[in-house]
Amino acid sequence: MTNNARTLRTTDRSLPIALLRAREKVMDRYRPLLQKHDLTEQQWRVIRVLDETPGLDMGALSAAANILAPSLSRMTKSLEERGLLAMRRTPGDGRRASLSLTVKGKALIKIIGPESAVISAEVEARVGPDRVRALLDDLHALIRDLDGLSETSD
Repeated sequence: MTNNARTLRTTDRSLPIALLRAREKVMDRYRPLLQKHDLTEQQWRVIRVLDETPGLDMGALSAAANILAPSLSRMTKSLEERGLLAMRRTPGDGRRASLSLTVKGKALIKIIGPESAVISAEVEARVGPDRVRALLDDLHALIRDLDGLSETSD
């Protein structure tokens, strides 16, 4: 490894920091909507994922919503208490459960969805639809390229 490879990049050229900064700028637009409905960003991710893919178990939901299992367990309990999701134990395996939105959870999607779509359209108008598509394509490619990297690099 050369000496230059060991030098930290400045924070304005750091990929992790740039991704976090971009995420914050985007989420700043959505947070007031979520707060209006007493939801955290993570709870909204869980609701969105379950809307797209009902019946996931905790492991699959954790991966799809990008939330660590201990946090997800507390969060799903809270969402269940609010009547937004239902947990059904898998017959024959009391440790496994599938999660789905309730009628109330689906109704919340119908309320928040259009407002969220307006915010998305505003972001896209500001950034440009071609640029948004390119960013999404690049991010998906980055995820694919880095998937499994920690297992292969020693």
